[in-house]
Amino acid sequence: MSAAGSQAKARFKPWHYAVLAGAIILVAALILHAMGRVPICTCGTIKLWHGNPNSSENSQHIADWYSPSHVIHGILFYGLLWLVMRDKPVGARLVLAVLIETLWEVIENSPFIIERYRAATISLSYYGDSIVNSVSDILFMIVGFFLARIVPVWVSVLVIIGFEALAAYVIRDNLILNVLMLVWPLDAVKEWQAGIAGGA
Repeated sequence: MSAAGSQAKARFKPWHYAVLAGAIILVAALILHAMGRVPICTCGTIKLWHGNPNSSENSQHIADWYSPSHVIHGILFYGLLWLVMRDKPVGARLVLAVLIETLWEVIENSPFIIERYRAATISLSYYGDSIVNSVSDILFMIVGFFLARIVPVWVSVLVIIGFEALAAYVIRDNLILNVLMLVWPLDAVKEWQAGIAGGA
């Protein structure tokens, strides 16, 4: 490590990175509020878990079937940042991961992306996340980030495969399908996903 890197490591303590990550999340919440996102579900309650992806309450509470995809974000961010920034403190990599995730939460809740989801997927009842849900998504990403840090790579791979398979089986959606349908919608996938609404 260079002398400058050693000095930076000496100046920054783990709690400094934690405060910086928290500040980024707070700023993201304020931006989402300024964009018109509701703080909590308009139903007036905050649930720990909401399992119906076709409900207007989806993406409005703390956790739902899309929460595992954010854990996967964290695992992938850890792996990517380890590859390109392994000489940097893990706290610095975490802060960057939080910044990327919060930027996505803001973009995801823009009118353009919301309408894209509604037009290209079966999420006709989707009108964006509540702020509680967006902040929870970021926290789930952090869980994934630290999970990837403490477990062997093969465990991280199994977690990703398991979460993707479980979500595909239960709600016919997952991170891969979500990205696919956002970027390059396929009618065959949309028809297959619509089967869950009909009880198939």
